[in-house]
Amino acid sequence: MTGVVVASAASTGEAGALGFLVVAGVALALFFLFRSLNKQLHKITPDAQSRTQAKPRRADAAQDGPPGGPDHR
Repeated sequence: MTGVVVASAASTGEAGALGFLVVAGVALALFFLFRSLNKQLHKITPDAQSRTQAKPRRADAAQDGPPGGPDHR
């Protein structure tokens, strides 16, 4: 038992290679995710954005509390 040397994963370089593969895999997944997001954002037209932002709101809606609030009668 005195002459047996056990090599750890850190000294053989396996942990570094595995870590690199994990980081490379995450980077590749993020690349495709952002590419897909960019395609979806380019599909949005300015007309569609203005429709969602142009919904009329009541002027007194912000001054009213939520329904059933303390000053609701």
